[in-house]
Amino acid sequence: MTGRIAEMGPSAVTGRIVVTRRIPEAGMALLWAEPGVEVEVLEEAQDRGPHRDRLLEAVAAADVLLCLLTEVVDRELLSAGRGLRGVSQMAVGVDNVDVPAATELGIPVGHTPGLLTDTTADLAWALLMATARHIPQAHQYQVEGRYRIWGPELFTGADLSPGGSGRRKVLGIVGFGRIGQAVARRSVGFDMEVVAHDPRNRERVEEAPGVRWAGLDELLESSDFVSLHTPLTPETHHLIGERELRRMKPSAILVNTARGPVVDETALVRALEEGWIAGAGLDVYEEEPHMAAGLAHLPNVVLLPHIGSASGDTRGRMARMAAMNALAFLRGEAGPHTVNPQVYATLAYGRRQSDRRHG
Repeated sequence: MTGRIAEMGPSAVTGRIVVTRRIPEAGMALLWAEPGVEVEVLEEAQDRGPHRDRLLEAVAAADVLLCLLTEVVDRELLSAGRGLRGVSQMAVGVDNVDVPAATELGIPVGHTPGLLTDTTADLAWALLMATARHIPQAHQYQVEGRYRIWGPELFTGADLSPGGSGRRKVLGIVGFGRIGQAVARRSVGFDMEVVAHDPRNRERVEEAPGVRWAGLDELLESSDFVSLHTPLTPETHHLIGERELRRMKPSAILVNTARGPVVDETALVRALEEGWIAGAGLDVYEEEPHMAAGLAHLPNVVLLPHIGSASGDTRGRMARMAAMNALAFLRGEAGPHTVNPQVYATLAYGRRQSDRRHG
C-alpha cells in the first residue's frame, strides 16, 4: 500500500521511502509526518514478507529502502535501486545486507544499535531459567489436566543459584559486547561465577568486575550454562558444533539469542537426543524460520520465534531510529547510525547525490 503524503512547506524534502513490512507505529508516524515524503508499505501482515519480484520492482522506484532482517538485500536488489540514497534496517545486525556491495555502489546502510541490549539480555535469562526449570513443559502439563498429585521428582530441574547443593554455578558467556555484558551483570543476583570468551574484546572481559577470561574450550568444559552473544561472521559460523558440544558438561544448558548459524543445529539435535548436554533454549535458528529435523519434538528444549528484542518500548524505539536513518538518507545527510560510514567519501556516493540534485 502507498501511505500518506504530508502537506509540503516551502523547503520540504520530497522522495519515496519503501518499507518492506510495516514497522511499529512510532516509526510509521515519523515517516508519515514528514512533508512531501511518499511512504509505500509492501506488506502489512506480520507473518509474511513481500514477494521478491515486488520488492525488486518497488526498489527500482525508491529513494530509500527501509527493511527488516528477514529480507535479502543483495547486490541484485541494491543494483535495481538506481536512485537509492540509502538502506535503513530495523535491526542491529546486517548480515542479510551485502554491505560491501552497498559501499561499492555508494549506498549507506543504517541500523539500530544500542537499543535492545537490556531487552535481549532479559530474554536470555528467561530462556536460561525456563530451560533449567522446565517451565514450558510444566505449564503444558498443568493446563492439560495431567497434574493429579504433587511428587518429589515432578519436573525436577537445575538451580541457577547455589540452591540445594550450595555450589556456585558457572555461567559461560560467548561474546562480550553490550548484550553479553548485560547478561553478566544479571548473574550477580544468582551468585554465579562468570567466565567469558571474546577474542576481539579480551581486555574488556578482563576489566569487567566478577568476570574471568577463558578460552572457548575451557569455558565450554567448566560452564553449567553457556549463553551465546556473538555476531554472525565467517569466523563464528558454526562456532558451536559437534566438537564444542561434546566438550560441554552432560548437565549443561546452551542458550542462543545471537544468530542461528552460530550453532550447528543438526549437531545440537544429536547432542540433545544422545545426552551430550542437558538442554537448550533457542530464540534463533540456522535456517530461520525453519528448524533442524527433530528439534521441535525434543523434550529438553525451549523454542521461541526470535523475540529477543520484542518489548513494546524497545521495538518502538528501534522503529523510530530506523525511520530517522531513512529520513536522513532522503535529505542527503549522513545517517545517525551507519554501518559503512566510509561510503560518504566515495565517488559512487557523490554521484548518487549529484544525480539526485540534477534528476
